[in-house]
Amino acid sequence: MEELSKEQILHLAEENDVRYVRLQFTDLQGVIKNVEIPVDQLPKALENKIMFDGSSIEGFVRIEESDMYLVPDRRTWLVFPWDSSQGKVARLICDVYMPDGTPFAGDPRGVLKRVLQQAKDMGFSTFNVGPEPEFFLFKLDEHGKPTDEVNDEGGYFDLAPLDLGENCRREIVLTLEAMGFNIEASHHEVAPGQHEIDFQYADAVETADNISTFRIVVKTIARQYGLHATFMPKPVFGINGSGMHTHMSLFKDGQNAFYDESDDFGFSQTGRQFLAGILEHAHAFTAITNPTVNSYKRLVPGYEAPVYIAWSGKNRSPLVRIPAARGMSTRIEVRSPDPSSNPYLAIAAMLVSGLDGIRRELPLEDPVNRNIYRMSDGEKAKVGIDSLPENLSQAVANLEQDSIIGEALGEHVLTHFVEAKKIEWNAYRTQVTQWEKDQYLQF
Repeated sequence: MEELSKEQILHLAEENDVRYVRLQFTDLQGVIKNVEIPVDQLPKALENKIMFDGSSIEGFVRIEESDMYLVPDRRTWLVFPWDSSQGKVARLICDVYMPDGTPFAGDPRGVLKRVLQQAKDMGFSTFNVGPEPEFFLFKLDEHGKPTDEVNDEGGYFDLAPLDLGENCRREIVLTLEAMGFNIEASHHEVAPGQHEIDFQYADAVETADNISTFRIVVKTIARQYGLHATFMPKPVFGINGSGMHTHMSLFKDGQNAFYDESDDFGFSQTGRQFLAGILEHAHAFTAITNPTVNSYKRLVPGYEAPVYIAWSGKNRSPLVRIPAARGMSTRIEVRSPDPSSNPYLAIAAMLVSGLDGIRRELPLEDPVNRNIYRMSDGEKAKVGIDSLPENLSQAVANLEQDSIIGEALGEHVLTHFVEAKKIEWNAYRTQVTQWEKDQYLQF
């Protein structure tokens, strides 16, 4: 992305008749927050003089230390293409700073930037990330509230008339393209009402920004079509959940550090060590990449979601797949993340895991090219295949024990994230569900 000058942004705002500007950032849960200002305050914002109350944001700061500043990233200027009765609205994604001019330790975007600096210190100039976010489109009820009733009976790659969300999905794609996204694929997914739109890879921060923007666009356009879009990982029992497979590659001196033409598999020692680090830390980073109670309703055998900590270049049942492309396109695909995750923290956690594998020169276990779902427990144990955490509580406990990821997140983020997740788990586990009543009320 090109960084614009203050003068260029002010000119674009006037040229596009922008009336309001959203200064956007995310909280620890990945929820998008923004301070909306009238366009006449834009010069002040571009001079980093817009302050907000950080104590009002979950996981930020206490009330006695609430003043914080928003520092716009001038590469992220974007005018939303949809019409508004009050004029055009633009956005700038911001980094969060303290009053003394230092970056706020609890800013998720700042966490990712810190981990990227670790990669640069190790000689890696670029970390490219390509996400594959999935989502469901549900009908609204007569009051405009979302239901869990899917809007079609389509399946993988189906077309109309089975895919009644095709027009909505096409409009989402057109809107994203108008906003500068390079869309690589758009199709109906396996489950009824489920869709996937893949956009081109970019460097890690830009990709995380794009994921946040993507969520806004999908929800906005779906609402215009009288539908509700959800990134909930497992909204409907008995059908596939939504994932966000994440493709990753490191570059050094302009070359893909994961590629080695002299290797029989075309995969470098650096790539193998990075992958070994991913497998080593998967138990812990799952709390970040799959951060909700509902995430673990997706991570079960039988619904195409990865459950087992292994890798392969041939099949899609392990946690990590190595796509067939080689050369500059050599990459790994981590299949466990879901779209409810905070993209900044999820990418940071996976990156630091891989970097740890490179630093420690971790050996990579042999690939598992069989369908792991059909292997017995004894067969899995024989080749050392372990499973991802079964629930959020297990995942958070693993995260607390992982010093590498904990250090990368920083004490502030780790403490507040773990606290929030423990509250979420306790609230969930004390609920009495309809299933329990159906099963046990007669006792």
